[in-house]
Amino acid sequence: MLPALIAAFGLVELLFPDRFLDVVTRMAYEGDGDMTPKSWVRTVVRIEGAVLVLLALFIVGRRSSGGDEADD
Repeated sequence: MLPALIAAFGLVELLFPDRFLDVVTRMAYEGDGDMTPKSWVRTVVRIEGAVLVLLALFIVGRRSSGGDEADD
């Protein structure tokens, strides 16, 4: 369940960084002022999304290959 949530969150960040920033900004700040992120923020959001997707795939891959079992 957790890998699916991580992957979904990562995909949203990776595919829709502007929309993601809009939602997070509205949640994090009070007021109706125009808050514009710096130019590098979109790139960082995409990188974070890609890392989350890769993390979720890594977790699923480990679980499916039996990586959690102890070696004898």
